[in-house]
Order: sequence, then structure tokens, then C-alpha cells
Amino acid sequence: MDFANLFFLLLLLLSLTPFPHRRHHPLTLAGADTTLIETTCKTTKHYDLCLSSLKSNTTSSTADVKGLALIMIGIGTANATSTSSYLTSQLPAAATTAAKNRAVLKECADKYTYAGGALQGAVDDVGMEEYDYASMHVMAAADYPSACHNAFRRYSGLLVYPPELGRREDGLRRICDVVLGIIDLLIVGNY
Repeated sequence: MDFANLFFLLLLLLSLTPFPHRRHHPLTLAGADTTLIETTCKTTKHYDLCLSSLKSNTTSSTADVKGLALIMIGIGTANATSTSSYLTSQLPAAATTAAKNRAVLKECADKYTYAGGALQGAVDDVGMEEYDYASMHVMAAADYPSACHNAFRRYSGLLVYPPELGRREDGLRRICDVVLGIIDLLIVGNY
């Protein structure tokens, strides 16, 4: 079982684990349908991304709003982990190029690893209903790719920011935007 599947299973189990200190919200439905998903996604910046991501996840149909947030955080974590692995896989090819290229790729791999760690912190925060802290972790995760992009800018003219990395950066940022929209719903309890 690969890391992403193992993490998703852990995330799912965590979302189903009762916490003695968590508040019960009567509108938090155990048997959510597509209406809850659609209503939730309408509050986010990227409705289509939210909707397609959640509808493609089989556990979302039975999730409450907190569960939907955890599912999206898991998708963001998988994105960050995949991008870190992608960058690490590029390091051997970079060994024949300038040391700066290798250093920037390593720095970027580290930034995406940190983004994954920040999202794991958000999972913990959502589980404890510490939504403000969860938002801070998600914002940090969305910002780490910018630090990677800036590393390439430091060597403009020498290093080119790979288009694939740009797509991944945009993807993680958009996923984090969706998570923040769902967490906002949890903060106000208006769902």
C-alpha cells in the first residue's frame, strides 16, 4: 500500500474517531448527499474543483462538512507528497547540471514536504475543532510552493521554472483555497 493510500485511510479513520471534547452540530449529517457537497462547494473559490474532487471520493457521500474538509485536506496532502516525490525524482538528472539547479530542486522538494506537514497539522486541528489553527496551517501549505517558485526566480536567466511544477503549484494552491472555504463554513457553523 503506497503512502497516499495509507494516509487517506488514516485520515478517514481520524475523521470517524469520536473526540470527547468535540461539539455536536445538529446539521452535521452522517448521510450527506450530493446536496451537501454542492452547497459546501458553492462557498469555495473553486466550485468545479471542489465538486469534482469530492464527488470522485466515495467516502464524501456519507461525510459531514468536517469530513468534506478532511477529504479535501487529504487531496492536498497527496498533491504535496506527489510533488515532493516528483522533485526528488528529478535530482539524479540534475546531478549532471549546475549545482544551483540541484540545490533549487532539493529546496523545492523540501518546501512541498513542509506543505504536506502543514496539511497534516490542519487534519489534527480540524479533529480538535480548532478551525482558526487549521486555517493557518492550510494557508502555510498554500504558501510553501511560492517559496519554491521564488527559489527559481533567484536564478532567473540560469534556471527555468518547469511548467509541470507550475501546474502542481497552482493545483495545490487551488485545493488549499477550497479547504479554506470549507473551514470557513465550520468556523461560522452555518451549514
